[in-house]
Amino acid sequence: MSRRRVVAVITVAFGALLGALLGVSGASAAPPVGTDASEVTHWNQVAATTLAAVPGPNGGAPPAFSINMGMVQGAVYDAVNAIGPKQHRPYLLNRRTGAKASIDAAVATAAYDALSELVSTAPERAPFPGRAGLLSTLSSAYAASLASINNDSFKSQGIAVGHAAADAMRDARVSDGRFGPSAWVPNSAPGHWQPLLSGGVPLLDPTPWVGNVKPFLIQSSSQFRSAPPPPLDSQQWATEFNEVKSLGRATSTTRTADQTYFAKWWQSAPVLSWNEVARQLIARTDLDAADSARLLALQNLSGADAAINCWNDKYHFDFWRPWNAIPRALEDGNSATAPDATWTSLLTAPYPEWTSGHNCLDAAHTTVLRMFFGDDPVGGPFQITSTFVNPGGPAVRTFDTFTQPLAELIEARIWAGLHYRSADVAGQALGRNVANYGAANYFQPVGR
Repeated sequence: MSRRRVVAVITVAFGALLGALLGVSGASAAPPVGTDASEVTHWNQVAATTLAAVPGPNGGAPPAFSINMGMVQGAVYDAVNAIGPKQHRPYLLNRRTGAKASIDAAVATAAYDALSELVSTAPERAPFPGRAGLLSTLSSAYAASLASINNDSFKSQGIAVGHAAADAMRDARVSDGRFGPSAWVPNSAPGHWQPLLSGGVPLLDPTPWVGNVKPFLIQSSSQFRSAPPPPLDSQQWATEFNEVKSLGRATSTTRTADQTYFAKWWQSAPVLSWNEVARQLIARTDLDAADSARLLALQNLSGADAAINCWNDKYHFDFWRPWNAIPRALEDGNSATAPDATWTSLLTAPYPEWTSGHNCLDAAHTTVLRMFFGDDPVGGPFQITSTFVNPGGPAVRTFDTFTQPLAELIEARIWAGLHYRSADVAGQALGRNVANYGAANYFQPVGR
């Protein structure tokens, strides 16, 4: 393990796996040239801020945002991991450089190259007036990072390996399915999703291609296919239908003011929330650059694959949203459901229901964070900042454990009128499965 030890709470069931992941076994030694994680976390924040500013249809929508963030953090990991004797398996880059190469230069270069490529090549499916400004800001950030590093051969070595890591990621993602055709096949039968209309124009998914993208860690985009939605004539369907009908209505009188606030507060990109938490915990535990790069790579590549598998589920099942189902309840063949033609939800989303995309992503990120820090992180609570405008309460909230937000998220998506309970539960199961598979098969320590 690194010289700055990570204090983590690890369950017995995953002890062997997590020990290997974190490098606490005898087969893993400390990095030859230690460095703190400040540049790793700095460029993680630059990446999150930059990619969040890309218009939704151009790759900024939450599932595509996850894919882009995974690409950046995968490149950063490979750049750091390539310096000195091999400590962990590379993701893509089979190259080594001297142990004294500048890790900071490698991190900045890999992140800058990956980000500038993503911003430069994002197709303009929606107006992107901020593209030039983003590229200029990235260039300035990169220049500032390099200016803080001594001009010597070690800096040059770091820059070279950073370029190589970003090139390896770029080459691996050629023709990977990004920005491909929509997988949606319209079907007006009961149980199938129909888009909402705005001025007679259907509101469609800005990134419907996500479910057909080549995954990063898992073997196929449907490897962790969720169980199907409940049959429309079942008691389970009636129970979940009536729950969201009552709690998720825009003008619900059964949903409390706090529940309304929580529902709106969680309408924020999971990539932003959980990378913010990761940066806090990296700083708190004094995690070094190598461990931090590995954490952020596994976290964000798991998030990317969770988005891919989840969006594959969404278009595979094509299940109707509450605002589709409730007005058409007479068509579901279930005597325990009743229609309401005036029903509208607190929040909406422009793609099919099953499973919950938010819960897929949250579970993937938090599963990895638990591997490194435990459910109850050392040092006390962590904070998350919502980007939803005026949620009805503070933008910043504090949690003691990862269990707390995950439990709340299942309820919050019902309170929002977006999902049925089983879709939220299934989403979290999918995200956990993806993250555990990634940890078991990638970024493993190697022998001396």
